Amino acid sequence: METNILYTHKDLVEKSKLGDRVSQYKLYELYVDAMYNVCMRMMKVKEDAEDVVQDSFIEAFNNMASFRYESTFGSWLKRIVVNKSINQLKKKKIPVVSIEKEMYHIKTDIEDEDTSILDIKKIIKSIALLPAGYQQIINLYLVEGYDHVEISEILDISTSTSKSQYHRAKKKLINLIKAS
Repeated sequence: METNILYTHKDLVEKSKLGDRVSQYKLYELYVDAMYNVCMRMMKVKEDAEDVVQDSFIEAFNNMASFRYESTFGSWLKRIVVNKSINQLKKKKIPVVSIEKEMYHIKTDIEDEDTSILDIKKIIKSIALLPAGYQQIINLYLVEGYDHVEISEILDISTSTSKSQYHRAKKKLINLIKAS
């Protein structure tokens, strides 16, 4: 990773570490919309997403000393948002990942898909039709850009489970897109 990327908003971060409320508010303004979008994709309920985002910023600002520029501030904050979202879903007894038991009769000889089916509205609609666990994997991997090692840590599953769930979700998604 390039050094300048890791130090995005360094001045605001450093002042926020010292408790400067103005700098914290500026960071909040810079990231709140993106974090809300991340949270909405996971939580699905506006009020729940708003609560999780607020709690995430509070946690981030209370733990600024632990931010050490090993990633961008946005990545660090997104990890907090994703973890808080998952914890909230678990508290509400909403399944986070459908582990291995959920089987679908999915065509496995899918080669290169016809790009004409990749209409964004179809994709969004089809993702919404996926089971909750599959939506989670698709969102974390394709939308949020986490790799399978990170997903396994976030969801407390094995890396191989993350990979297999992703491949099943992707196949199911392709079938849903084709059917719509």
